[in-house]
Amino acid sequence: MAEPVEEPSNRPSDPWGRIKNLKSKRNGSNTWQVVAGSAVLGLVVATGAVLAAGPWDNGQRKAERQLAAAEHPTGGVHHGRRLPGAPEPAPSAPAVLGALDTVTRSAPQDPASLRTALAPLIAAPELGTQVAASVVDTATGKQLYGRGAATPMTPASTVKIATAVAALSALGPDHRIATTVRLSEDGRTLTLVGGGDPTLDTAALRSLATTAAKALGGDGEDPVRLAYDTSRYTGPVRHPIGKNPNIAPVTALMVDEGRLDDSDRGPAERSKDPAGDAARAFAAELTAAGVTVEGEPRAARPAAGARTVATHRSAPLSALVERTLTNSDNDIAEALARQTAIAKGESADFAGARRAVTTELKKLQVPTAGARLADGSGLDRKGRVTPALLTTLLARAADPERPGLRPALTGLPVAGFTGTLSTRYRDTTGTPGLIRAKTGTLTGVNSLAGTVVDPQGRLLAFAFLASGSTVPADAEAALDTLAAALTGAGGTAG
Repeated sequence: MAEPVEEPSNRPSDPWGRIKNLKSKRNGSNTWQVVAGSAVLGLVVATGAVLAAGPWDNGQRKAERQLAAAEHPTGGVHHGRRLPGAPEPAPSAPAVLGALDTVTRSAPQDPASLRTALAPLIAAPELGTQVAASVVDTATGKQLYGRGAATPMTPASTVKIATAVAALSALGPDHRIATTVRLSEDGRTLTLVGGGDPTLDTAALRSLATTAAKALGGDGEDPVRLAYDTSRYTGPVRHPIGKNPNIAPVTALMVDEGRLDDSDRGPAERSKDPAGDAARAFAAELTAAGVTVEGEPRAARPAAGARTVATHRSAPLSALVERTLTNSDNDIAEALARQTAIAKGESADFAGARRAVTTELKKLQVPTAGARLADGSGLDRKGRVTPALLTTLLARAADPERPGLRPALTGLPVAGFTGTLSTRYRDTTGTPGLIRAKTGTLTGVNSLAGTVVDPQGRLLAFAFLASGSTVPADAEAALDTLAAALTGAGGTAG
């Protein structure tokens, strides 16, 4: 039976979902809903701007840069007088944005005080039988805290950070995945060629069909045969964990990640033949565009001499990376790994992706000793990374000299607000919005890796990897407490 994995929230407040109601567990009522409207709205708008705004400007989205530079915070804790008995105000938008500020503002963190703050927390029995950790100052690369920082551990979905950074490094943030339609020389056969874009949707197929129909010309009475090509990817299409609602067969051609419902994240029933389903959907769009399609679509490569008559390109790689990290999207993660393999001249399968991602990490001078990038998503329990590998990757992404890696930070879920952290940190005083981190969950495995601004105003990268836990919710709460300690909330650090 396949291992259960983390299930992202159905409707996180991010560019791909709707805003959820915030509930306070302290009084059992929906008190978060009555927080001053300007505070909540300001924070959501700011968060959305960070995740969705563009274009790139020296490695940081323009909207994010402008908001992060604001000297006088508004909204949230700064909204003014609070009525007696009213709930605590939400944090200000600049606090959320502060986690990406790489400017050193004051004295460095004291490693001794950090050790004092983390020591009792990392020993929490809820974390299981083995815990490894690393905390580094991204400005200097210096490790401020380490416990088994070079110990290979099962990363679960935190490995998506490695997948994302490798893809950005190898391909660049502006890269787009192309899906094409090619027409044979005799004008009798159209071939839908998959490029490996798991976000291809019905609208894209309709656009391809309309363009292809125009290229055919005539009145549509002459029938055409339809083929579909998935040869861009090689090897088994099934992930090593087997059939699982958390991932579709990994193929170069699919629509909406092979989902059989209207969801766009989290577990869902998946198509057994996503490529064939995509081809049949394309045939229907061709028919609607006035083209007579003869017979059923068949798997085949384009004939020699075929020419491209229609092209659809995915969203930029930067957006795909952000979506992958925010929603912990396994399908896009595996696609990113294979795109990296293709860029590095490796076979586009699990083995080739592993070699390509590892090679790219070495190029970035990331410590890969003991690491095994078994897959791109973290679903494979045989995968191993070290906390030091993850914190080094986060530090590379924060480097102003590497603007192309920036989406690996902007895509991290924001504590208490977006993606897989949208329902966490609700009861941790002062921390919602201050932490950006990728979660990871498998049976007995819990992990958290991301960034936070310490009390001295320095951007820290952290990675906490735990195994042997028995109650996932308790392990997650213990990890959240560790990350919160880095912010100095409640006077626990600094």
